[in-house]
Amino acid sequence: MISANYLGMPLEINDLDHENLDYFAYCAKHDFRLQRCAACKLFRYPPSTACPWCAELRSEWVSIEGRGTVHSYTEVHHAIQPAFKPYTPYLVLLVELDTQSGQPTKEEGLRVIGNLTRPDGVLAPKSEVERVGIGTRVRMVFTDVAPGLALPQWTIEESATGKPWRYPG
Repeated sequence: MISANYLGMPLEINDLDHENLDYFAYCAKHDFRLQRCAACKLFRYPPSTACPWCAELRSEWVSIEGRGTVHSYTEVHHAIQPAFKPYTPYLVLLVELDTQSGQPTKEEGLRVIGNLTRPDGVLAPKSEVERVGIGTRVRMVFTDVAPGLALPQWTIEESATGKPWRYPG
């Protein structure tokens, strides 16, 4: 079992949750890996027992590059967890990875969720939050939470240019 606190919020992964234990074990080494189905060869996220497209049980963990484009986001202005309050507004990003982009269909691309952070894994300040929107290029970084546990997060890619689309207001 993994048990830790992230900004005052308890995190726990039960011993029976083998897929997430494996996923976070790789993340703790700052190695981003996803399951690839042994039958249809598609990657999947979140980790699961069976392939969501063909129901195959067999898979392998494959290291992939954590780079992609913001597909959608939520900007949080009112933190429910008190420890998040100093970081408001903060972003929760849904990022479509470059790996397997547009597969198995355009509507079901490989997308991974995480917060927007600085390159060191600390939640991004308002000045960076305001730069990010749909279409922003990001890369994965890790926030070390406890021994054996790191959270995959997103930071603005250094080469990111242009003005992304943002929700009005």
